[in-house]
Amino acid sequence: MRQLLPAPPAQPATTPRPRKKRRLAVAVISDVHLGTYGCHAPELLRYLKSIRPNVLVLNGDIVDIWQFSKNYWPASHMRVVRYLAGLAAKGTKIYYLTGNHDELLRKFAGLKLGHFQLDNKLVLDLPHGRTWLFHGDVFDVTMRHARWLAKLGGQGYDLLILLNRLVNFGLQKIGRPKVALSKAIKNRVKSAVSLVSDFEQTAANIAADNDYRYVACGHIHQPEIKTLATPQGEVTYLNSGDWVENLTALEYTADAGWALYRYAADPRMAEPAETPDAPDAEELAADAGPAALLAGLLLEFKLK
Repeated sequence: MRQLLPAPPAQPATTPRPRKKRRLAVAVISDVHLGTYGCHAPELLRYLKSIRPNVLVLNGDIVDIWQFSKNYWPASHMRVVRYLAGLAAKGTKIYYLTGNHDELLRKFAGLKLGHFQLDNKLVLDLPHGRTWLFHGDVFDVTMRHARWLAKLGGQGYDLLILLNRLVNFGLQKIGRPKVALSKAIKNRVKSAVSLVSDFEQTAANIAADNDYRYVACGHIHQPEIKTLATPQGEVTYLNSGDWVENLTALEYTADAGWALYRYAADPRMAEPAETPDAPDAEELAADAGPAALLAGLLLEFKLK
């Protein structure tokens, strides 16, 4: 006679432990372009949640004031702003360095609010050498002599990114790999390649003249770490890339020095993300502190 064994007791549901964050001395991001169709805000938020930097440098064009519209400000973009405010409220030192798309903020250079500081440039004294950080648009001939043309180009670039997303959506439906239209166009235009090279060398030359070992820029959406020769000696040129096409950042630790982070190459980011429209417990807990910080910023910028 078969004896039926009692069913094993149901195991209590367990919630997955939060993944341990990577500790960094410095993290640098630039060219996020919040408020535009090309911005990869959900991916950026996942990256920010995966690290714990002592210093976070926002190296220009974080909010795209040139193309800012009240008609396009998704919840995912606001979540990035809220999370950054939460980091500052919890003790992360955040430097916001102005760029050309957020140049309106330059008149507030020198503003300090808790652990948040707004400025145009920054020098960090690090174990591997002094590092000079700034956005880099001062080297852009178009920016200096034809600002209206640069703004027009920015609008065209945003439309190209939107078109690229539509094209990739269609390609994904038929099982074809994605394409990067703007990157392909820039890489095939010899004058654009020459301008990038001139930009990098100019930054390195000026850094060497001022006894900086490293120079870190954004602006041209070309992530890079390379050593360049100058009349004053070698300088390491760094570029944090962007969160529109490349999804990259610069990271510094005392052990390894500077390294280039690529979101697409991070195996942790290949795992399914949380529901983008629902803030998780970490975000909700962080919201209480930065409320006063955000209110203060809005008051300072006369946006409230």
